[in-house]
Amino acid sequence: MTACARSPLKSRAAAPDTRPAPAAPAAPLRVAVIAFDRMSPFHLSVPCVVFGEDRGEGGVPPFELVVCSAQDGALATTAGFTIGAPHGLEGLRGADVVVVPSWRDMHEAPPVALCEALRQAHASGAILVGLCLGAYVLAHAGLLDGRPATTHWAAADDFAQRFPAVRFDPDVLYIDDGDLLTSAGTAAGLDCCLHLMRRLCGSNAANYVARRLVVPPHRQGNQAQFVKQPLAGPGRGDRLSGLLDWIRAHLDAPHTLDSLAGRALMSRRTFTRQFRLTTGSTVSAWLLGERLARAQQLLESSDQPIDAIAQRAGFGSAASLRQHFVEAFRTSPSAWRREFRGS
Repeated sequence: MTACARSPLKSRAAAPDTRPAPAAPAAPLRVAVIAFDRMSPFHLSVPCVVFGEDRGEGGVPPFELVVCSAQDGALATTAGFTIGAPHGLEGLRGADVVVVPSWRDMHEAPPVALCEALRQAHASGAILVGLCLGAYVLAHAGLLDGRPATTHWAAADDFAQRFPAVRFDPDVLYIDDGDLLTSAGTAAGLDCCLHLMRRLCGSNAANYVARRLVVPPHRQGNQAQFVKQPLAGPGRGDRLSGLLDWIRAHLDAPHTLDSLAGRALMSRRTFTRQFRLTTGSTVSAWLLGERLARAQQLLESSDQPIDAIAQRAGFGSAASLRQHFVEAFRTSPSAWRREFRGS
């Protein structure tokens, strides 16, 4: 079983994946999730379903998940029932990861005690995650000043005006800035948590959890939160979906915008527009993300030489792979492999 890492290294914001490290911890990683009054049960369930269930049968290392709250007693939910958090803010002490799964009102400042507990957890080395409006809580705590962050697109204007010191990006699904992660709303919270699972425990663990949840194992953080135009109709959408699967199976081939447009039986202009509508990304950015993800997987799971991995992932040469890898993850392919395997 691959063990989760206690001290993952920093990665570039919104990179498709981040560095996993395998050094076996003395105990499971502790993940503290913040519950609060009038919260959405779905938002609370996102980190709990990713990190809180035993999936040892799939080789997923265990986590110690604790649900904490800044207030005592029953907590109301937006679904009409109440829940109880078994821990107060003292549950954040010793946490490796602290998740703020949302916030009840973007116009309401979080409790001072919660902000102080988050600052203390961060200073002690915890990774802090603000999902959806949870980014507001991290921003109120002063943790996002000078750092890149995102939140739900509907709150983008308000967030940017309220927290001008934050390097805000309203368009992406999530941003990983090493010890601080933020995401857009709802399903993007799952993307962000699976991304963190992949970073902490490797692709096999994250892919297994994604399969159990019946969601895509990986959506790049820099994909668009939403598209304003309708998606392509069934015929054209099916054609692009099939093309994406074909590209993933042939990443080692030399793809160009013209060759892919021709394969999709579209003009270059139409293909470019429909590709962005379907994926939320440009052709080149999507292709690079897929190739980096394939290289990560091969580095983690095989003993193939770096040259061979570069060829299989479509980079053509080890030098090209190293260049893109360093730009995306601030480490080399060889260092990634050593850290993942603990050797």
